[in-house]
Amino acid sequence: MDYIEVKGLTKIFGKDVIAVQDANFTLEYGEFISLLGPSGCGKSTILNMISGLIEPTEAEIFVDGKCFFSNRQSINVPTEKREMGMVFQDFALWPHLNVFENVAFGLRLRKVASGEIKKKVHEALELVKLPGFENRLPKELSGGQQQRVAFARAIVISPKVLLLDEPLSALDAKLREEMREEITNLTRELSITTIYVTHDQVEALTMSDRMFVMNEGQILRAGTPLDIYEDPQASFVAAFIGKSNFIEGEYQKQGEDAFIQLSENLRIQSTRLGGDIPAGQKVSAVLRPEKIMVSRSPGDVDTDGLNLLKGKLLRTVFLGDSYEAHFQVDDHLTFKVPLQQDYPSDTILYLMFRKEEVKILEK
Repeated sequence: MDYIEVKGLTKIFGKDVIAVQDANFTLEYGEFISLLGPSGCGKSTILNMISGLIEPTEAEIFVDGKCFFSNRQSINVPTEKREMGMVFQDFALWPHLNVFENVAFGLRLRKVASGEIKKKVHEALELVKLPGFENRLPKELSGGQQQRVAFARAIVISPKVLLLDEPLSALDAKLREEMREEITNLTRELSITTIYVTHDQVEALTMSDRMFVMNEGQILRAGTPLDIYEDPQASFVAAFIGKSNFIEGEYQKQGEDAFIQLSENLRIQSTRLGGDIPAGQKVSAVLRPEKIMVSRSPGDVDTDGLNLLKGKLLRTVFLGDSYEAHFQVDDHLTFKVPLQQDYPSDTILYLMFRKEEVKILEK
């Protein structure tokens, strides 16, 4: 049985502003999923509807077999009775309360006995590596420490579900990397079913059991990080997850193989189709940069079964551990390719990639 089940989740603001449209998904107990997409796509709205902070226009929301919301049955369980912990982007700590009282806040609302509050708060602070910080005020903490306090406040109530709304966006890059690992380890250790909102693809790829990629209020693709990266199924998803080369041309078919005709003398073969595409239709092929091999001469590599393109190096960008090279092919087509060495501009090199690495999608 699914631990969380969301059916037909829709939110319309005013008369015609559709923030979320007919979202349907399930989570297993202990699963960590990310809602990933650009600002304004509806991620936080979904989180707030699950928590009860925003009332859906239409939906059915079940957690652990209990209905939390149903417009058909006129059910709307209040936020404070949904047993959910939430961490916000700005941490939302009470500035006049010390760390102990901030973490204890939810327990006091639930009228937990003082002795039990003390025990639970100390356990939560141990989990987030802040023992001994009980008497400090939020202004006396670093950004990472404030984030840990917010996390302790969310887990101290032993929530059924943990909701995280871009909790790392206010931190610097190095601290974000550290906190990604800490949050992942802690949610695994506690087996908390977690929904994580982010616009950062690295966070979603490294932390999630599954990802839901969103745009304009809709879930476009759901799956494991690897599934979505390797098979995005939509141009928006391919562009949003990782880096991609997009190659536009005319779709043609020959036997078992498909190809994109780029010009009279240039075409790219593929064995990966994005649907039933009629011949002659304008399409877009997606090719990940790391799938491209580079050689000074096509004779250096067995090119059987490979697409082979002759390219002129336009420029390289140093990334620290590698170079990102920009190539021009057939006077108009440009490719981004990772290289382990630098080459002078205008160097002629050959780009090779397997036809099964090219994904053809409808434009």
